[in-house]
Amino acid sequence: MSGYDFELLFALPDASGDPADHVEALGDAGCTDALLGIGRRGLIGLMFTREASSAEAAVLSAIKDVTGAIPGARVVEVAPDLVGLSDVAELLGVSRQNVRKLVIDSPSSPPSPTHLGNPVLWHLADVLRWLREVKGYAVDDRLVEIAEVTRQVNLAIAGQAADRTAQREIAALLQSRG
Repeated sequence: MSGYDFELLFALPDASGDPADHVEALGDAGCTDALLGIGRRGLIGLMFTREASSAEAAVLSAIKDVTGAIPGARVVEVAPDLVGLSDVAELLGVSRQNVRKLVIDSPSSPPSPTHLGNPVLWHLADVLRWLREVKGYAVDDRLVEIAEVTRQVNLAIAGQAADRTAQREIAALLQSRG
């Protein structure tokens, strides 16, 4: 069993309700391994350190526990997934400038950003795999595993709003160009 650190953000079934009303039920459901954030009406955030056999088991059991404690709660986002340079630096315990030099100024094909706005964002799993495989950084396997799982959960969340026909057409177009 390993400990996995991740965050879950839920929309509550009653957006006008007080998130504090759910604290006791979360504890009773087994979420005693999480710090709760209840600062915004309609949302509740949980920062977990969960022991499990895998990152997937940790995240999915936490989602199940929360939705069991708060019927109708909907997962909005799971982290860590989308990250900027400062996030990567903090996770690796290095300076932002070091990460910038590695990712932005690297001659060896760094991962492509997911978002080119301000800030630039990457999927953490892509950055961690690249740092480990190309740059030779010692990256905690559990961090890579949790980043891969959170990415997949966020993709599933986004996919719920997808138009299946449009997605098939887009996938076909992308494959023909790839």
